[in-house]
Amino acid sequence: MSSAFDSIKQGLEEALDFSKGNSTKAIVHEFTPLDVKNIRAKIGMTQNEFASAFGISVSTLRHWERGDRTPHGPALVLLNVVAKEPQAVLNALSN
Repeated sequence: MSSAFDSIKQGLEEALDFSKGNSTKAIVHEFTPLDVKNIRAKIGMTQNEFASAFGISVSTLRHWERGDRTPHGPALVLLNVVAKEPQAVLNALSN
């Protein structure tokens, strides 16, 4: 139990350091903006097919493709993986 506490404590201390601008220990993952329309086109799916396959609303997908909005958080991570390995994601989601 104490090793779990120590791990959580270390993580919280690192988060506090990072919030103060001391990012030496923190690992920060940053993603570049994506061309969502291009990703969808490379897969060869319609907007409806793409949205349905990856659990995205068609409205949200349209906003991303037009550039009205940009994906953030888990959606951005998903789209990065889809851009690199679309078939792996489709396989994982179909099981």
